[in-house]
Amino acid sequence: MRDHELRRRAVGEMHLRRWPVLPVPCHILQWVLALDDAERAEELAAIEALVAGRDTVGNPSHREGRINESVMFTWERQSEGSSLTLFASPCTEDGFLDLSADPLIAAAVQWAQTLPGKVIRSTRVWLGEDDASVMRLLDAHSFNRDELISSTLGGGIRVWSDFRIMDDGFGRLLVAANGVDRRDLSRQLQRMQELGNYRNKALLGLPVARECWPKLDAAEERLRDLANRIAGSDARDDTLLEELSGLALDLASVSTAISFRMDATRAYGQIVEERLEQLDVRSVEGYASLVDFTQRRFRPAMNTCLATAERIERLGARTEQLASLLRARIDTRIENQNAELLRSMEQSISMQARLQQLVEGLSAVALSYYALSLLKYALYAVPHDVLGISHDLLVGLLVVPMVLGVWWTMHLLKERLLKSAERK
Repeated sequence: MRDHELRRRAVGEMHLRRWPVLPVPCHILQWVLALDDAERAEELAAIEALVAGRDTVGNPSHREGRINESVMFTWERQSEGSSLTLFASPCTEDGFLDLSADPLIAAAVQWAQTLPGKVIRSTRVWLGEDDASVMRLLDAHSFNRDELISSTLGGGIRVWSDFRIMDDGFGRLLVAANGVDRRDLSRQLQRMQELGNYRNKALLGLPVARECWPKLDAAEERLRDLANRIAGSDARDDTLLEELSGLALDLASVSTAISFRMDATRAYGQIVEERLEQLDVRSVEGYASLVDFTQRRFRPAMNTCLATAERIERLGARTEQLASLLRARIDTRIENQNAELLRSMEQSISMQARLQQLVEGLSAVALSYYALSLLKYALYAVPHDVLGISHDLLVGLLVVPMVLGVWWTMHLLKERLLKSAERK
């Protein structure tokens, strides 16, 4: 027996997306980045340089280690970029309020911000002991109180955030552990972060979808105009078919341009729904719930993206249906023209057959005339008393037999020619 070449990668995939068991208190910083191919190689080189000589997972999609005495990190490569998470402990509330107050954390952040890529989401999370300790820190932050979200997660974990970007470019999430088992706490907090990360990735499709709507409005207007022109009889069918083909190509171009983004948005949206269900969110009196926030803002955006994809599909189907109807009309007209041509050819062939028969009859008469003329000249050499009948009378008596004989001879020759042609 021998291992399948992908076995260890398949098993390793089941263990990649995990956080270490979190201490309390803990300061967590996370970036979700979008990178192109060249930046991916540069980022991996920077990560490899950091973990050189230390234990690693041995998987190209995941690295973890320490930046300094206070800061651990996990790095994960994803289909559309990567995520980098720093875990700082020991830490203080002052270091969370002002990164420069903790030199080790500030140095780790400074290193992380040298990595390539475009930030899709960056978050700073404070994990405190209980509600009371977090509430003290909450008062020191400039959260938008009208949009402050607070909910209790499964197990008794409580979170606060307004999901806005602060002046330093980070969002803020405050979490109270409230005595929850550290392993359960780590899993729930990771799910909470994944909820936000995939939410932002899914929302990348919303601007793309909105940009498509004017194009789809114009395409729908063109399709409506073409349908009216097809129903009328003013325009040529080939011109209409050419315009329909152009419209189909334009729709295919739009679909190709956004299909990846819309498919990704749909997939990310499903993950967001799954994470929201796994978190077991419960509302807190006096605060907007995380579920309410998601339903009110995220789901309408997803509906817009899904509606855009469905609208493109419907327009494409209607364009193809209209083109099929037009092609059917063109085919019907061609069949009618062919039938008319066949009828005309049949009439022509019938007329030619009649003319041929007339020519054959005239040819028989002409040949009979020439044969009788030759016979008449031959009879001039025979005396009248030898035949006992006048030459003119004899020729007159032979007219009918001669015509019939010539006609019959021509008929036999015609049959032989037809049989010879059939054998060939």
